[in-house]
Amino acid sequence: PGPRSWARRCAAQALYEWQMTGQAPSQIAAQFLADEDLNKADPDYFQELVHQIPARAAMLDAALEPFLDRPLALVDPVERAILRIGGYELLEHPELAYRIVLNEAVELAKLFGAEQGHRYVNGVLDKMARTVRAREFTAPT
Repeated sequence: PGPRSWARRCAAQALYEWQMTGQAPSQIAAQFLADEDLNKADPDYFQELVHQIPARAAMLDAALEPFLDRPLALVDPVERAILRIGGYELLEHPELAYRIVLNEAVELAKLFGAEQGHRYVNGVLDKMARTVRAREFTAPT
């Protein structure tokens, strides 16, 4: 995986920790930045994800809710962290093609999520992308 993929991978773990412990994102980020495994990651992108997703959690959760089959609080915490990363990227990084966002989220869900979690993540983010990135679906290929 490239530096941004590593950043997402580390951010998924950090966001999971944030969701489970309520610890400050800055403390969690500092712990990860001290870890040598982060040397493969884009540190700026990691920092952005770990700080901006918690800061915008209410907005992201509201944007994800219409595409879920249950309240976000009932979604597996690993998949919730991954959905928040994917939702954030769909909304805040229009330079990333929606296919890249979905593929990265699915790979994270395969790595960290429940057995069929990647299918759920893909379905939710695909529906969200069709709404928030509608132009990408209608653009000629």
